[in-house]
Amino acid sequence: MQYLEQIKSVQNWLPFEKILDKGIIKMKDSSYIKVLSISPINYVLKSTLEKEAILNSYKNIFKSCNFNLQIFIQSKKEDLTNHIKAIKEKNLYPEINEKYISYITNFIKNKKSSNKKFFLIIKNSPSEENETVIIQNLENNYLKLKDLFGRCGNLVSEYTEEDNLIEILFSLFNSEKI
Repeated sequence: MQYLEQIKSVQNWLPFEKILDKGIIKMKDSSYIKVLSISPINYVLKSTLEKEAILNSYKNIFKSCNFNLQIFIQSKKEDLTNHIKAIKEKNLYPEINEKYISYITNFIKNKKSSNKKFFLIIKNSPSEENETVIIQNLENNYLKLKDLFGRCGNLVSEYTEEDNLIEILFSLFNSEKI
């Protein structure tokens, strides 16, 4: 009987308590976080002047954020089996197709093909006490980030669906499974 009492569930060590409306997560330490998705820009294709303007905009973003902000990058190996299957089915140029499929296969083996997703995680300030005020401040911070990153060419969107948030949280704790 003592052995059964010592067994703890996974929920006991997870740092979050519950997912609220508008994609806000209540943590066990009574703090709150909001997960945002950010679409990257292709910085390499920008001119020197544009690159300088973008870097200055990013610098201004981080100077003006007076709240906790984390950047989370999720990288997972790309599954190109459907792409290879589609090439084989079309079979338009057999010699070229075989070379291309060989190239893709080697590319995958060397793990050079990956899909990256970028997230911003904002957290409430520890001085806030009322949940309504905390949620409103997180929403205001989201709108501020959306505007600031928009000036750099990035699109920022909030995760409001519980399933999407669970998938992100799962990926944080199971990086080998994705």
